[in-house]
Amino acid sequence: MVDFWTQRKRPQRLERRIEFPNYDATRDFLDFTGDLSDREDFYPDMNFGSTHVSMTIQIEDEAVGLTAKQKAFIDQVNEYAPGDKIQQPLDGDYKEDKGD
Repeated sequence: MVDFWTQRKRPQRLERRIEFPNYDATRDFLDFTGDLSDREDFYPDMNFGSTHVSMTIQIEDEAVGLTAKQKAFIDQVNEYAPGDKIQQPLDGDYKEDKGD
């Protein structure tokens, strides 16, 4: 489910950076995630440049893991942007970043 996302420990969170070929593609993704956030009532931390977007999803309770809203958001982002050249796919729900 969380392919291309990286888990960080302190604080517990998932991160993903997505590269785009131009600003128009970046803007389309930002519009998509804005609509998605409104629909899912979930608003991750995001920052962007002209050809990239970085997203952070905080894991509030490590014992519980991702919430249903977070999972739905991640699934839909992964469907819109199924791959990138920055991250390596992860196995399982999430996996600790080894700091490579």
